[in-house]
Amino acid sequence: LFSRSLVNGTFSEVKDRIISHLPSLQLLLLNSNSFTVIRDDAFAGLFHLEYLFIEGNKIETISRNAFRGLRDLTHLSLANNHLKALPRDVFSDLDSLIELDLRGNKFECDCKAKWLFLWLKMTNSTVSDVLCIGPAEYQDKKLNDVTSFDYECTTTDFVVHQILPYQSVSVDTFNSNNDVFVAIAQPSMENCMVLEWDHIEMNFRSYDNITGQSIVGCKAILVGDQVFVVVAQLFGGSHIYKYDESWTKFVKFQDIEVSRISKPNDIELFEIDSEMFFVIADSSKAGLSTVYKWNNKGFYSYQSLHEWFRDTDAEFLDIDGKSHLILSSRSQVPIILQWNKVSKKFVPHSEIPNMEDVLAVKSFRMQDNLYITLTRFIGDSRVMKWNSKQFVEIQALPSRGAMTLQPFSFKNNYYLALGSDYTFSQIYQWDGERKIFRLFKEIYVQAPRSFTAVSTDRRDFFFASSFKGNTQIFEHIIIDLS
Repeated sequence: LFSRSLVNGTFSEVKDRIISHLPSLQLLLLNSNSFTVIRDDAFAGLFHLEYLFIEGNKIETISRNAFRGLRDLTHLSLANNHLKALPRDVFSDLDSLIELDLRGNKFECDCKAKWLFLWLKMTNSTVSDVLCIGPAEYQDKKLNDVTSFDYECTTTDFVVHQILPYQSVSVDTFNSNNDVFVAIAQPSMENCMVLEWDHIEMNFRSYDNITGQSIVGCKAILVGDQVFVVVAQLFGGSHIYKYDESWTKFVKFQDIEVSRISKPNDIELFEIDSEMFFVIADSSKAGLSTVYKWNNKGFYSYQSLHEWFRDTDAEFLDIDGKSHLILSSRSQVPIILQWNKVSKKFVPHSEIPNMEDVLAVKSFRMQDNLYITLTRFIGDSRVMKWNSKQFVEIQALPSRGAMTLQPFSFKNNYYLALGSDYTFSQIYQWDGERKIFRLFKEIYVQAPRSFTAVSTDRRDFFFASSFKGNTQIFEHIIIDLS
């Protein structure tokens, strides 16, 4: 057996190709030295090495490709070093490995050890017990006895997937014929752009374009197999378009009376007792926020919601099994309307006190609890929770310059996106232990006006509309920390 040994040396690291001039070497002893690091390709060129002993050193770090090329290695000992972690797949090249000795090292049995835990279950090699130094609940136990990594071993992120070279104020998503579509209101280009998810190119591409003037909202409504888009305009009245299969495009279907809606600010779609409605919040002093109802031929004005002034947003929500609308306004606190089953109209029910000048109201559910967010441009925006009698504040978020505070979720990850005209927009994530939203990430979007979650092809996206810059599409990704 052709061998070499280096004992009681003073080297601090095993560098790449340290003994590459001895390609026939079969046994290498590097015991009782002062090594702290083993670098990538440290044993490159030693194609016939079978036994490698690096015992009794002070090794803390081993590079991912330290043992690359050692396909004939049968015995590897890293005993009695200072190892607390090993890089993922560090043994992946060792096709012939029979025995691995890791005694005398104590590992952090957290996410970084997850891959090793799985490898130990799969490998045919004989491996000494791997002992844990942490976390506290696993101290002095074996890595094999760790019960679960899954929860703490993944995190999430938002990465830019696509940039759309135009401004926008609202984004709405809908599904039709198993395809995913997005309708984007573009006031500066005077159109409502409909995008389609391209399964081959894996991005969003232009599908149709509804032209108009001063478009501030596009909202899709699906009635059976029919697809409508409500196009809200500041001038020239608002209109409803219908998708025409024979033309493969949206064609004008009906007008919405100018006399009722003069400055639309939000379109909210809802269903009560299998009947389809939408409401347009009107933000002009002369405007009337109006509910429209589908009558199998078209949408007609069904109810004007009290002569309030300057409504900014309408949110439909189910509170304790009953249908409600929350209307926010520039001139009063948000009001809650309840659906009366006898008159089949909305009637005033209560209000949300001490919350003047709310720009938007959004609702969401989390672990069977109902929450709302209230967006304010000046002062703090609020997250509130329904406590079976009223909405109570659970968190205030500094929001100077905010026009939107949008809740959204992907799987079990709950987020809030807070847009700002003055600084970075902020994404908050729900912290289940502390029961609050904590700052997760900052993104730069010029004058954001809406954030919309869109899911397709087992992938999750997040559209950030911009009134002054490009519209951005972020992808929500899961990162495996192990």
